[in-house]
Amino acid sequence: MLKNTERSCKMNDKEVLRVLEKTGALIADVTNDIVWIQNKNGMFHLHGTVCFNKDEIYPQVKIVSRLCHSIAKQFADDNVEVVIGPTVGGAILSQWTAHHLYEMCGCEVLSIYADKNRVLKSNSAGDYENIITIRKSFDNFVKNKRVLVVDDTLITGGSINKVIKAARDIGGNVIGLGVLLNQRGITPQDMDIPKLTALLNATLNTRDEYDYARRSQ
Repeated sequence: MLKNTERSCKMNDKEVLRVLEKTGALIADVTNDIVWIQNKNGMFHLHGTVCFNKDEIYPQVKIVSRLCHSIAKQFADDNVEVVIGPTVGGAILSQWTAHHLYEMCGCEVLSIYADKNRVLKSNSAGDYENIITIRKSFDNFVKNKRVLVVDDTLITGGSINKVIKAARDIGGNVIGLGVLLNQRGITPQDMDIPKLTALLNATLNTRDEYDYARRSQ
């Protein structure tokens, strides 16, 4: 059970924004100010040319730990047994989130990762597709276990849905999804899961959109 003192120190949206800006994870055109407007649904909308560069976060261990601690608190009462994240960033988040869940709940929480692979499609065009798999050696760690999926960014949900499906295919009971950033207001119903939590709900440009905007100036 999570202590009341731990519940009270949850990072809010504005605190997460400050952390991301401090780490350099928000890339902005130096000629523009970053202006955030929050709508009635709590969604932050961006005015300016800015994108989220998640790679700036991962080398900063204390920041990653703090962010994952905040994710873990949202699932501390959900009896999570396994945390799964897609490589590469999601695997880091998985480790830290499982660590903090263990510290909070005092019970073993495993951390594993899902592999992203690029494979040739079964057609004559020579096209490739991205698939996500969980290694056979991890099957027994997931089967009949309560699984939390974590990742850094939720845009359309396509990639994370593949992780959820991979976990379910080997008998995992996916009880929720935790992400750093929900960029399109994706809901639990969209992902067919009981619970979804994001540290920040904000519309941001992707890196490709940011680069295009810079070239167009």
